[in-house]
Amino acid sequence: MKMRQFWVALVALALLMPTVHAERIKDLADFAGVRTNNLVGYGLVVGLDGSGDQTMQAPFTGQSMTNMLAQLGVTIPPGTNMQLRNVAAVMVTATLPAFARPGQQLDVVVSSIGNARSLRGGTLLMTPLKGADGQVYALAQGNLLINGASAEAQGSSAQINQQAGGRISAGATVERSVALDLDRTPRSLQLNLKQADFTTALNMVDTINSDFGYPVAQAIDGGTIRLESPADTTDRVRFMARIENIDVYAGPSDAKVVFNSRTGSVVLSGPVTLRQAAVAHGNLTVTIAQRSQVSQPPALSGGDTVVTEGADIAISQEGGALQVVEGTNLMQVVQALNSLGATPSDLMAILQALKSSGALRAELEII
Repeated sequence: MKMRQFWVALVALALLMPTVHAERIKDLADFAGVRTNNLVGYGLVVGLDGSGDQTMQAPFTGQSMTNMLAQLGVTIPPGTNMQLRNVAAVMVTATLPAFARPGQQLDVVVSSIGNARSLRGGTLLMTPLKGADGQVYALAQGNLLINGASAEAQGSSAQINQQAGGRISAGATVERSVALDLDRTPRSLQLNLKQADFTTALNMVDTINSDFGYPVAQAIDGGTIRLESPADTTDRVRFMARIENIDVYAGPSDAKVVFNSRTGSVVLSGPVTLRQAAVAHGNLTVTIAQRSQVSQPPALSGGDTVVTEGADIAISQEGGALQVVEGTNLMQVVQALNSLGATPSDLMAILQALKSSGALRAELEII
């Protein structure tokens, strides 16, 4: 009977323990030097149906148009006031992936920087895209795809989504590639963990060395691992592919509570625990009502009618009784917080107070 109770308790404990899944090294770390690069450029969108920039309020659009026409051999007389309604100044952004070579195409995002009402139907003229070093790495041009729509009639308007930005699929062509650090260290590679963690780093080193059967990996710190790689380029690529697909058990994630003050979202992740605490929370409401009072003088008194403004102020507070909250795992914490019946905004204040009291075992982050 005792043996049966022991096995029942063991099975129950196993069910309560969190399930740990192995993850690929590719999902946990990146090779040093293998990275993307951001590109940005300034350009013009033409062909708009009267919804472009108002050049009196956005003079840079007219200046850009004059400079572009001058490069094409068209001279604009000085002092000419071009009332352009079909042109808009835009910023063009793109991401240059690792190993990109000249001739490959990239998606670009086009965003208005003036007062254009809509970029629908516009065409982006050839725009150089530069990197952080000021060098041109791609050229963008093409027709914009705008997801929004709007309609106006007799002073009324309706709009779906915003129309001041759009996207061009395969709208940029790579003109220059970025040199990677892999060629500078042919006998050594470096893995950078996406989230530094000593437990994960040690597990990764032990798993890699066990998979290869000899010491290949060495931990430098909690976020960096050095690998001894083959000198031949083909063997090195095969080596990197093998490393990426090794399954590793990552260390437990940090307990964190994330607040989004703009949307009122609250996210709890990781092993968030809550020590026993008593919480009472009641909403405080302040109501201010403005009222006008008319003072009418007596008849034949020669006085003037005077209008005075007044205000009625009322303060009310909802009652809130003390309630005990406690949780040793994430589900219990969620159930304890839900029992308070607080709104997301109130929940932020409660969690901050619990953190200050030492009852909440988690890191608070506001985004």
